[in-house]
Amino acid sequence: MKSVHALKWRYAAKKFDPDKLLSSEKLDVLKRAFNLTATSYGLQPLKLIVVQNKEVQHELMKASYNQKQIGTASHVLVICIETAINKEFIHNYFRNVQEVRNTPDEILHPFRDSLIGDFEQKPVDEIKVWATHQAYLVLGTLLTVCAVEEIDSCPMEGFEPQKYNEILNLQQYGLEAVLALPVGYRAEDDFFASLKKVRRPVEETVIEL
Repeated sequence: MKSVHALKWRYAAKKFDPDKLLSSEKLDVLKRAFNLTATSYGLQPLKLIVVQNKEVQHELMKASYNQKQIGTASHVLVICIETAINKEFIHNYFRNVQEVRNTPDEILHPFRDSLIGDFEQKPVDEIKVWATHQAYLVLGTLLTVCAVEEIDSCPMEGFEPQKYNEILNLQQYGLEAVLALPVGYRAEDDFFASLKKVRRPVEETVIEL
């Protein structure tokens, strides 16, 4: 029940205490959780930008319709998708599999070649949508880990991705911003922290067959 209690505790923080910062240990937990998240085929078509610079956060806040969470958070995590998910990207994944697991190439190459063929037939926009779906898997993991670690957070789609790309110079990394997650510790006067969580009854949302 510990995890359920943590999920009841969490909420979308609307106001962070700017004087309370995440420790390097807590931040490391979030980095590792990001990296351990399940993704389709295990390809990890994502990277995480960790922002802890108030000037940059202020610029990002302006590109987030002035939502204060971005400016007051301890850190802002920006989940990005890779823009070049191609043959070489997939080859690199399978090289990593071989290195970590020492799997013979004759076992890997049928799946590798099939995956390359599949992705080469997909339009760029379809691959982008697929990668974005993986970003939401990561977001769910990070929200849960934040709750368990008693780190406050606020998942955000409400920002201008192109401006984020420009502010963070993401083009040089071959990335595009898709989601933002300011993290830190709730302000004592955040009204939303004391509100009861509103959810439909489990009996309405879960069907057992």
